[in-house]
This record gives sequence, C-alpha cells and structure tokens, in this order.
Amino acid sequence: METQPPRTSQPNGTKFLRRLRWIALAMAGIVVLFVASGMSYQAIEARADARRFHQVGKSVDVGGYKLNINCTGKGSPSVVLVSGLEVPASGWRLVQPGIENFTRVCSYDRAGYGWSDPGPMPRTLSQLAKELHTLLKVAGEKPPYILVSHSFGKGSVLVYNKLYPDEVAGMVLVEGGPNKLKIPASILAPAKGDLARRQRNRKYASVLYYLGISRFLARKDIEGAGEPTDDQEWSYHAIQPKFIRATTSEVEEQFAGDSAAELADTPTLGDKPLVVLIAGKGMWGLPLTSQDWVDLRQSWVDGQIQLAQHLSSRGKWLIVSDSTHMIPEERPDAIVNAVREVYAETAH
Repeated sequence: METQPPRTSQPNGTKFLRRLRWIALAMAGIVVLFVASGMSYQAIEARADARRFHQVGKSVDVGGYKLNINCTGKGSPSVVLVSGLEVPASGWRLVQPGIENFTRVCSYDRAGYGWSDPGPMPRTLSQLAKELHTLLKVAGEKPPYILVSHSFGKGSVLVYNKLYPDEVAGMVLVEGGPNKLKIPASILAPAKGDLARRQRNRKYASVLYYLGISRFLARKDIEGAGEPTDDQEWSYHAIQPKFIRATTSEVEEQFAGDSAAELADTPTLGDKPLVVLIAGKGMWGLPLTSQDWVDLRQSWVDGQIQLAQHLSSRGKWLIVSDSTHMIPEERPDAIVNAVREVYAETAH
C-alpha cells in the first residue's frame, strides 16, 4: 500500500509575514480610497461653489499674477478702499455704493484674497503698496487718489504715500491704531499663540484643502439655500491655501517682520486732508476684562488722536460712539461722510 508523504506545515514566521502583507495591502487600499474619495469630493464641491459664488470686478495682470479690482462711479479724485486683515473687497459692500454717488471708487482683493491670485512672499507693507500701485496703473485708474483704509490696511496706505506722494490727495484712516502700540504681555502672549496656530495651519493647508477635509469641515458655513451670503462667500475663500498663506505672512510681518521699520520712516501727509475714525465701543468689540485691556484701549484711542494731529496739518479725528472696530459694517455712513469731507477739500 502506497503511503502519502506527510504534509509540512508552514513556519509561523512565514504565516505572519503573509498576513502582514495582506494587512499592508488592505491599509494601502484604504488610504488610496480615502485620498480618491477626498479629492473627488473636493472637485465636486469646488464646481458647485464656483456656480454659487461669482466674482465682482475684473482680474488684472500685475506681473505674472492677477488681482481682482472693482471700480464704480465717476469723478476725481478717485477713492481707493484698502481692507483690513482677512477682509476681501466685499468687506466694503456697504461703503462703496455711498461713495460712488459722488466720485469714482475702487475696492480690490489683495494677493491671496478673494478672487485674486497668490502673490510674492513675504507680504510686507512695501509689497502691498507696490502691488496696489501697479494694479491701479494697469487697470487704467488715474491719480490722485483718496486712500481709505480699515485696520491693518493703514500700514500699506502710509507706505503708499511714502513711495508715491504725488498720487495721494488725502486719506481716511478707519480704526488703524497708532503706529507704535505697546501691548502688555498678558495680551501679547495669546496673540503670539494665534500666530503659531496660523503657521501650523499653513503647513497643512494644501493637503487638507485638496483632500476635501477643509471643505467638509466648513460645509455648514459655505452651503445654504437661496442666494449666497457674504459670510458664506468669505468661508469659501478662507479655506483656500492662498488665503491662509497670505494672511499668515501679513501677521508674521506685524510681529517679526519689517512692518514697524517701514512705518517708522513714513512721511507725514503735509497739508493733505485727513480724517481718522475711532471706534467708541470697547477694544475691537471685546470686553475690557482687565486693567491691561483698559490701558491698551486708552492707548489705542489716544494714539490715533495723536496720529491725526501729527500726520497732517489738516488732520481731524472722530470717535464713532456706537460702533466697534468693524465700522465698515456697523457705521458705513460714517466712512462715507468722512470721505465726502476729504473729497470736498480736494476735488477740482
């Protein structure tokens, strides 16, 4: 009787390696599926968002990249609106219609914002001013200009006046703060923490965006029935890597860049008309929860009053008592009236 050779069992190590390979393949498959699903989701939602949100203005090539500018009305001098940190051109939506009634007015998206392409880094005040100058020139807008800034925008308009003084007819500075402001350590530490958070977000912005993770997390802020709101459009732009990189660089320049040095040697306006608008409600709308906040608030107000007196021999200041830092949204009429006053002193 013929007997079969005995079966030899596989060594335990071989079985383990085979299982490990299957596990690795399964995990790789899951990763590939996750990436493909995320990219598909992003592509589908990006197309849907593009149908919902529409550019207001036109794209202008300023040297290899394009910036969005929206100009309305007729008259001279023209008014140029320069937004605060993280605020696109649409932040002037309540202000621009009032100004276009008596002269030409332009709002625009800085590089990386809104409908504009990303621009060169770092985002220094000089870079912002030079880009604006090129944008206005290529767009066919004619100086002189009345420059109107809100908050962070103050720095670039003062540098603009330094670089192109003959193009500036007057200014309106809205809640721009003093050029020098001593911030207590108790307030500065959280601000630096915010910068660190921004820098972390910048590292992963592209991966999170193109995998659809950013869009998924912001879906409730972006989506909605009916006509899209300004807040929904802002959220749509805010998750884009170009916006995160641009705003992070702007904040970096405030903390550790050349912004202080750039502002230190900006010249005065001479006898050009100037109006400084100061919010009367709290510190950027925040409750004054400590003496440090109370002192900072007083320095913020006093510094702007001194700036108005120092910057122009025709400088004026006004406290908008019923508004927080967001005067363009809460009291657009105050800005329109200030611009009208400067315009009346410069129109010819």
